[in-house]
Amino acid sequence: MTNISHDQNFKNLFLDFPVDALKWILPETIRTFGPVVKIDFSRQESKKDKLSDPHLALDIPILYTFRDGRRLLLWLMEFQEDKSKFSIYKLLRYTTDKMEAYPDALVVPTVIFTDRRQWTKDVARCLDARLNDRVLLRFEYVFLKLFDYWARDYFDSRNPVVKILLPKMRYEPEERWEVIRQAYVGLYQLASRALFEKYTDFIDIYAEIDESERDQILREMEDREETIMIKQVLKEEGLQEGHFNMLSRVMLKKYRRPLHDMKTLKGLRPEDQLELLDFMLDCDSFSEIEEWIRRRKSGNMT
Repeated sequence: MTNISHDQNFKNLFLDFPVDALKWILPETIRTFGPVVKIDFSRQESKKDKLSDPHLALDIPILYTFRDGRRLLLWLMEFQEDKSKFSIYKLLRYTTDKMEAYPDALVVPTVIFTDRRQWTKDVARCLDARLNDRVLLRFEYVFLKLFDYWARDYFDSRNPVVKILLPKMRYEPEERWEVIRQAYVGLYQLASRALFEKYTDFIDIYAEIDESERDQILREMEDREETIMIKQVLKEEGLQEGHFNMLSRVMLKKYRRPLHDMKTLKGLRPEDQLELLDFMLDCDSFSEIEEWIRRRKSGNMT
């Protein structure tokens, strides 16, 4: 585990599931702003105070545009496996840099601590500077420590990000196999096939499964219906997944609308998906795309 880039693992997770991550960590934004209609990833580094300073790479700032077209939320993420490396002062600098760059956006700094251990000493949660009744500075951030959550409380979650993170949450030793099963099955049910294959590795890493344990887990799970379905998926040819990837790229590039998962295309045959791709290339209206899918699924299109 020493050579694993935890930071990159978590960055990839939130880049692949940006809306699901937002719904989990800040569900009030969806209720307040409405649905997300556009997502942009800003990967610029914050400027240095001196050229000799180490780079201050900000962890996946995600810019969400909501339905009303006026409200933006820039969500800053940091992932800390070692809390001793966290600095609230550095986070404040990152945040003000982005507030200056995006003056019309609500900037929400968010830090996720991913180590699976109880703390004897907390990290700084806020900065507060006052003079008599004057508030000179008040800085807070969204604090999340995965080990504060009990995995069993999220077995019924319909959020793929939550399912993938189950091994990083708290559980009793005797619950470990069920946590792994819930993570695998939930990911299979909620994510596309490509993302399922990608994040089973994530689950294995953070459940710390070695080769002998993997064999034991498969033996214990082999009679479960969900596991049989998962194994079958891994054996099947990925034709429809390839169609989904093409459709998703066209949707984002032409209409700036995310195509979240295979459920959108459920009920469409592979030949329907290819026909939809041709239609998307010629069509200039996203509403017409939605109507095409609805009519094809309902059988009202020849």
